[in-house]
Amino acid sequence: MKIAFIAHDRKKDEMVNFVTAYENVFHGHELYSTGTTGKRIMENTDLKIHRFMSGPLGGDQQIGALVAKNEMDLIIFLRDPLMAQPHEPDINALLRLCDVQGIPLGTNIATAEILVKALDRGDFAWRELVHKYKPGVDE
Repeated sequence: MKIAFIAHDRKKDEMVNFVTAYENVFHGHELYSTGTTGKRIMENTDLKIHRFMSGPLGGDQQIGALVAKNEMDLIIFLRDPLMAQPHEPDINALLRLCDVQGIPLGTNIATAEILVKALDRGDFAWRELVHKYKPGVDE
């Protein structure tokens, strides 16, 4: 599975703690993140993460480009709903793309935990069919 991690500044510690707690679940998957979030996760775990730019500098849009092509399987995006973000339009575009493509998206720790437990059980196997029968992909 291709999994992306995004966390607003006041949620980065929470993201690091979350990923650390479920590090064993994330091993063996392709991991992506925005810049600082990925750096912090890699400093605290043995996970290898492909890092995009910082969110406000275009990282959300880079992940969104993969979502638009249905090339992302799960996103954990710990948002700070109490703080205005300078790149709010980019955030809203990413959330909308997840809805359009049917990409599971956890925007708080409770939903993220449910999604990771489902990942651990193998409940995302249906995403393999999405990739197998993607328009333009030969069988």
